[in-house]
Amino acid sequence: MAKSDERHPIVAGLIALVAVSVAVALIVGVSAFAAAHVLNLGGGSGSSSDGNGPSLYLPKPSPTLTNSGPLVTLSSQPTQTATGSQTASASSSPSGSSSPSKKNKQINLTAGEVNVSPMQSIDLSGTYTGGEGHLLRVQRKSDGGGWEDFPVPDVDVQGGQFSTSVETGRTGKQLFRVKDDDTGEVSNVVSVQVG
Repeated sequence: MAKSDERHPIVAGLIALVAVSVAVALIVGVSAFAAAHVLNLGGGSGSSSDGNGPSLYLPKPSPTLTNSGPLVTLSSQPTQTATGSQTASASSSPSGSSSPSKKNKQINLTAGEVNVSPMQSIDLSGTYTGGEGHLLRVQRKSDGGGWEDFPVPDVDVQGGQFSTSVETGRTGKQLFRVKDDDTGEVSNVVSVQVG
């Protein structure tokens, strides 16, 4: 009789321990869910129309028509850029002499690393003949075959040279290039193995 009396407190203790563990897990789960909702960490109610776009908008600079004001005017409306297309402001030039100077421009891109681990820094640098003061957009070849803008700030050309670094968690062979949105000029493609 003594043995059966001893087993009941052990079973009762184990049941109480499981019940307390479940209660603590529920409290922690509900608290984490509430904190994520308050801090908007879920990403479900972002301000982007498609839910996949960047959350920060930097307007693209465009040339002004007069010499008395600033040399760059920033648009107040975001624009959607597609591969191979130019906006009206990028394709038109106030002086009308963009085509002769465009032939002298050439962008040469190099990657500092050819094999990296995921999220390891990749140094991209190069030269842009005749591109002094231009901004270059870093692009990556997408899984669909087109080019997509890589989420890093545009790169400024100074002294005919430029450099930046990128990090990606996407593994496999990654192809990068830079593009001058004002002229449509693109660099050569560099390949980096991530994995």
